[in-house]
Amino acid sequence: MQDFTNIKALIIDMDGVLWHGDKAIAGLTEFFQLLRDREIRFILATNNASLTREQYVTKLAKMGVTVALNEILTSGIATALYLAEHYEPKKTRVYVLGEDGASQPLAELGFTLTGLYEVNADVVVVGKDSTLTWDKLATATLNVRNGAAFIGTNADTTLPTEHGITHGNGAILAAIQTASGVTPVCVGKPEPIMYQQAIALLGSSLAETIAIGDRVETDILGAVNTGIRSLMVLTGISSEADLVELDYQPTWILPDLEAVTAAIKAL
Repeated sequence: MQDFTNIKALIIDMDGVLWHGDKAIAGLTEFFQLLRDREIRFILATNNASLTREQYVTKLAKMGVTVALNEILTSGIATALYLAEHYEPKKTRVYVLGEDGASQPLAELGFTLTGLYEVNADVVVVGKDSTLTWDKLATATLNVRNGAAFIGTNADTTLPTEHGITHGNGAILAAIQTASGVTPVCVGKPEPIMYQQAIALLGSSLAETIAIGDRVETDILGAVNTGIRSLMVLTGISSEADLVELDYQPTWILPDLEAVTAAIKAL
């Protein structure tokens, strides 16, 4: 592996790296205190679009960590920014199958959000939704079959929680794709879009930025697609066995957040 050097800015995944559900991973507060002490810039970039920035700030505060709103980038925010580049918000109707983290950024940018069984959307956005219903799936499917663009905040098929690994947003996308015959365009990792947005927020160069994540096919591949280095921790979805037959690899592999903290301290 490469030497652990030139660490100036971090793009850090959250689920499986910082916590499992509502349970903080060991060493969380020490890790963030070190980043503050060393003045290492960071963006918390998650494919999970269910929560808003404000909700993530509150969640971290309950775990003893203080972060600013502008240090958080979700795939919901990334999706809203992406759509604003391709559509005129005030003239675009969007049906959102998702929670506040997906709908709020779109509303803030001026998109018109449509409701259940309104089949007039220009775009369907699908994010993680813990209140998923038949009616929501039906509305999304009807709009996609009617010609609406089909956008996924992310394609993660699974999600690490305090109860274990469960289904992720990719499973919801698969249901709509099966019913409509349309393949979604996904904004979150491993597409480079969200990492590129995070780098712009950090004001960092590719050479001095590294991504920290737990999932090979999103966090690590996203870093490869963006042209930055990556550090994989083994507290989430992927294991070292998952790397054996891949044609891409993380720059570094460490067991957990405490090991990452120790490695930064050793710089």
